[in-house]
Amino acid sequence: MSDLTLIIPAKKEAESLPIFLKEIERFKYKKLIVLQKEDLETKKAIENIKNLEVYEQKKNGYGSALIEGINSVKTDYCCIINADGSMDPKYLEDMKNQCANLDFVFGSRYQKPGGGSEDDDLVTSIGNFIFTLIGNVLFNLKITDILYTFILGKTSSFKNLNLQNSDFRICVEIPIKAKFKNMKYLCLPSYE
Repeated sequence: MSDLTLIIPAKKEAESLPIFLKEIERFKYKKLIVLQKEDLETKKAIENIKNLEVYEQKKNGYGSALIEGINSVKTDYCCIINADGSMDPKYLEDMKNQCANLDFVFGSRYQKPGGGSEDDDLVTSIGNFIFTLIGNVLFNLKITDILYTFILGKTSSFKNLNLQNSDFRICVEIPIKAKFKNMKYLCLPSYE
């Protein structure tokens, strides 16, 4: 699967990123770490890890990290997977296989059976339910977890979205723009 790049946004992840990179070293994907130039502690924590590309983002924000990462990918597919290890890489192969005839595969903590989260509490699950419901009703989305950015897709499709949000609003921008552009996608269960 050398045609897949993992886009790993990292901000002050000096402790968790090396652990996560150790977890995914068996995967033969390209690994693109996107971080801020001033995040010297995280850079130092990964300086001896091989087979990484480190990209210093030009603008601040989670959305900017994703946009700049996506725009620098040269493989056919890419996947957003966070540096804190909250997204389980065991789903990558299935997501990639499902994406052959689709533009995107969205990981979902609320897709049953198999989805879930150890981090969810009543407030976050209700909040996500409300935002997902709004997206599904207002934009006719068929999505089960609008606030989760564990997304694998064709790089050309990601670039075609022309993403703009530099912050966490990018979570909802991606599925909404995919719907407006009549792109094909599905949700697969993912345990966080």
